Amino acid sequence: MSDPFAGATALASARLTIDVSVLVANWQTLVAKVGDAARVSAVVKADGYGIGDAKAAAALAWAGCRTFFVGLPEEGIRIRAAAPVADIYILAGLIPGSATALAEHRLRPVLGSPSEVAAWLAARRNGLSASAAIHVDTGMNRLGLSLAEARALAADSDAMALLAPTLLVSHLACADTPAHPLNARQLAAFRQARSLFPGVPASLANSAGVFLGRGYHFDLVRPGIALYGAAFAEGRPALATVVTAEARVLRIRDGIKGETVGYGATQTLASATRLAILGAGYADGYHRAASSGDGRPGARVWLRGRYAPLVGRVSMDLMAVDVTDIPDAREGDWAELFGPHVPVDEVAAHAGTIGYELLTQLGRRYARRYV
Repeated sequence: MSDPFAGATALASARLTIDVSVLVANWQTLVAKVGDAARVSAVVKADGYGIGDAKAAAALAWAGCRTFFVGLPEEGIRIRAAAPVADIYILAGLIPGSATALAEHRLRPVLGSPSEVAAWLAARRNGLSASAAIHVDTGMNRLGLSLAEARALAADSDAMALLAPTLLVSHLACADTPAHPLNARQLAAFRQARSLFPGVPASLANSAGVFLGRGYHFDLVRPGIALYGAAFAEGRPALATVVTAEARVLRIRDGIKGETVGYGATQTLASATRLAILGAGYADGYHRAASSGDGRPGARVWLRGRYAPLVGRVSMDLMAVDVTDIPDAREGDWAELFGPHVPVDEVAAHAGTIGYELLTQLGRRYARRYV
């Protein structure tokens, strides 16, 4: 079978296959889950959770997504090129001096402090023609107006007429733990906030919040990590796998019983072992903490239809796996680091982190293919 990368990996030791049709299918799954009561947007910040924000936005816009959320203005500018008619919100809010640039690209800041609101109103009074959202903090204690600040803003009729917000936003802190009591407290607080701004569409639910029930959906839900195929809530299976990361087998070698493998000599071979050395490491976003050691099993890869456990430490560019039970493994083969056979959250668990972190840290050295 010919290499589906068609020569793109000739010089690469690691590659990504990114299936944007699966990304679209995951979004459509959430659209079906939410039904007609609310719209489904897409969060494409952090370079589209590592898969490429413009590629993700273009595919989702083609599928019918009309609202996107990003972290920073520069991300919003890229998404505007990919989704010319979409509403694009900047979650970081109003960075000082950015109002004119946001207006030029039709980007909407999510205003989260009295000073941001004041700066935006000043720009509006000076003739800026642009829209914005209001962010109210309901328990996350990061960005967002307090309920008291929101109440004061809502009472200022002149400010509200000039502001004309297009969305009211808050963010759930513990939606991935459905039974956490903070979810209900935040919902009650958001209902209070919503009552202050009648007629303004409201958005509270993130990926996990979608599954807390219709009471959390309001007018717009904002899935992020669920779209990309990683775990998003306790007791909920991940949606379909979007990205597959692979590393090339650079070398097959025989390890002798009693010898150690890798930096720090952290793992001693208990028997004669056939080792495959893979061309990826922590410089590619594969965490060193997923390493194996004596008495501590690490992550595993998928190679020629079987699993191969890591041996020793993951280094900057390389890692070793045990292919003793895969006699047909050969130099030049590709091993799945994570994907349909090795869930990204499985690797993340071995590294003591979450799938978000592995996806958003995918390195620039991967050869990429978009399906």
